[in-house]
Amino acid sequence: MKVTDHIKKAKGETLFSFEIIPPVKGKSIQELYDNIDPLMEFEPPFIDVTTSREEYVYIDRDGLLDKKLTRMRPGTLGICASIKHKYDVDTVPHVLCGGFTKEETEYLLVDCHYLGIDNVMALRGDAMKEEKYFEPTKGGHRFASDLVRQIRDINRGNYLHEVIETDYCANFCVGVAGYPEKHMEAPSLKSDLKRLKEKVDLGADYVVTQMFFDNRKFFEFVDAAREMGITVPIIPGIKPIAVKRHLQLLPQVFRVDIPQDLVDAVEACKSNREVRQVGVEWCIQQSKELKKAGVPVLHFYSMGKSDNIKAIAQEIF
Repeated sequence: MKVTDHIKKAKGETLFSFEIIPPVKGKSIQELYDNIDPLMEFEPPFIDVTTSREEYVYIDRDGLLDKKLTRMRPGTLGICASIKHKYDVDTVPHVLCGGFTKEETEYLLVDCHYLGIDNVMALRGDAMKEEKYFEPTKGGHRFASDLVRQIRDINRGNYLHEVIETDYCANFCVGVAGYPEKHMEAPSLKSDLKRLKEKVDLGADYVVTQMFFDNRKFFEFVDAAREMGITVPIIPGIKPIAVKRHLQLLPQVFRVDIPQDLVDAVEACKSNREVRQVGVEWCIQQSKELKKAGVPVLHFYSMGKSDNIKAIAQEIF
C-alpha cells in the first residue's frame, strides 16, 4: 500500500514510522531484526531503508595503496524484501542520484515493481567524502527533481530507451526530502521551498523532513510550504540525541540548530546514559506537540538502535 493511502486510511490519526540503516558487509541481518522487533508493537505502516552511496577504500598491496570504490552498506532492496516478507509491512527503499547511473536506477525501480514495493524515497544524496560539493555520477542525475521525473516516467510506461504499452505499469508513491532549516547548499529557505515545489509538481506524493529539534521551525516550514502551493502530506522527521558528541556532529553534518535549553541539558549530563535520557524526554515533548497539531506521521531516525525510539513511542502511541 502507498504511504499516502496509509495516511488517508488513518483518518487524521498520527501514524508511527521509522528509518533503518543496512548493516555493513559481513554483518548478519539478525541484528537489524533485533532492533525492529521491539518497535512492531506500535504498528508502523511502513519502514524506510536507507541507501549508502559508494566510497573509496585503500587496500595495501605489497606496500602500495590501491584506491578502490566500494559500498560498505549494500543490500537496501534485499532488506526491503526481507522486512516486507517477515513483518508484512510496507517498505520504502531510498533511491539516490549520487552513485547511480540512470540505467542502474531504472533497473532498481523495475526490481522494486517486481517485488511489489509501492513506495520509494527519491533523494539526491550527499557529496562523497573527497568532494567539497556534490558531483553527479557520470550518466546519473544531478538533482532529486530529475530522479522524481524518471520515476514518474516509469509510472507512465516511459523507460529510458523505449515506451512500453502495458497494463502492468508501475505506480510508485514518491517521497522527497524537505528541510525546515533549509538545505545546506540552498541560498535561502524560499529558494529551497521552490526546489521542493518543483519536485512535488513533477510527481512527488509526500515530504519527509530533515531532523529538527525546535517544533516552531517545522510549523513555520509547513506554513511556508502551504503558501507556496505545496499541498502533499508533510511528515516530520525526528531524531533523539543519544550521545554528547551529537551537539557538535549533528549541526556540522546536517546543518541543524539545537535549542539552547537542550544544549544546556546535554552538557549537564555526566554520562551518555544520561544524555540518552535527555534526548528521549526532549523527543517525547516534541512528539506530543506534533501529534496534537495533527501531523500525519511521526517518522523517527533510528540509526540502527531502537531502545530510545521505543521509550518515546510508549509515551505517544
